[in-house]
Amino acid sequence: MNLSILFLGKKKDEHCQKALKFLEKNFDSVVAFLGDWGDVQPQELDNWSGDYIVSYLSRWIVPEKLIKRARKAAINFHPASPEFPGIGCNNFALYQNTKEYGVTCHHMNQVIDSGSIIAVKRFPILPNDGVEMLLQKTYDNQLVLLYEIMSKVVLGLELPISNETWTRKPFTRKEFNELFRISPEMNDDEVQRRIRAVSYKNWQPFLDIHGFKFEYKP
Repeated sequence: MNLSILFLGKKKDEHCQKALKFLEKNFDSVVAFLGDWGDVQPQELDNWSGDYIVSYLSRWIVPEKLIKRARKAAINFHPASPEFPGIGCNNFALYQNTKEYGVTCHHMNQVIDSGSIIAVKRFPILPNDGVEMLLQKTYDNQLVLLYEIMSKVVLGLELPISNETWTRKPFTRKEFNELFRISPEMNDDEVQRRIRAVSYKNWQPFLDIHGFKFEYKP
């Protein structure tokens, strides 16, 4: 397709690489920037203008002035269903013992995870799923959703319009950090829900006793 794409993604991520290769194969002009948390937004974005912005696990909040320079659409692939906007979405889904989860493609605007929804792809969360398994399912489904949505663009079709809407304000960093805290007054169910929700590699819950933090050991 004779369309220009700006792709914003995550460094050293296999799903991002597959998404980028798909776009490069199907569109004439694809400019990509990949980053990590804390990376400064590339200055080259100040001069970009084109047809589509595709944000896919991007570590940058796309400014409104850049969104407006996308002639056709600026879309984001969010690794959660509309019930979980913001940060730590999969963690909150596990904490709430959610039975179904998903991924969302939506238009971007000035407020993160609030633009009109294009499409949602859902899948079940099994009782024994933890953070690692849920992330794998999420990223696999997110990639499929990108293939589906951008294939419509390749075919010259209009972007879908979903009847789904965001159900709450985005989760904040403060709310996410609170999930890691375990205190003596919590009952066993609360403790187990928090352990399930945040235990992943180096990310582990901590024990909070009168404001002092200790490694949590069940």
